[in-house]
Amino acid sequence: MNEFKPGLEGVVAFETEIAEPDREGGALRYRGVDIEELVGVRPYEQIWGLLVDDSFEPGMPRAQDVALPARTGSAMADLESATAALSGEWGLGQLIDITDVGYSVAYLATPYARRVTGSTLYVDGGYHAMGM
Repeated sequence: MNEFKPGLEGVVAFETEIAEPDREGGALRYRGVDIEELVGVRPYEQIWGLLVDDSFEPGMPRAQDVALPARTGSAMADLESATAALSGEWGLGQLIDITDVGYSVAYLATPYARRVTGSTLYVDGGYHAMGM
């Protein structure tokens, strides 16, 4: 009989080379660098470089200067309108929002998903299936 263990003890959720917690839970390393050596010491741009490129330098590239098509005073509304206006210029495809992810998670919680095991569920509007 299996012994009941509360929580996720012993469950491997994913494998990554980026984050590495220690077994005792007292430390966290990003690409081998202890988080205590990063917090308040390195700027965000260098930490981004470490996570994405495995190096502090050159770090995160400077953002492109873009004139926003509208300024409403709401950062979320401005971001949404700018993304829609610039999507053609930047070659963005169909955007996926949190609702799409929520529907996918809700589906997985139903009996209809009982045969979905050990799979990666891509919520990308079919781009992965089409090889894009």
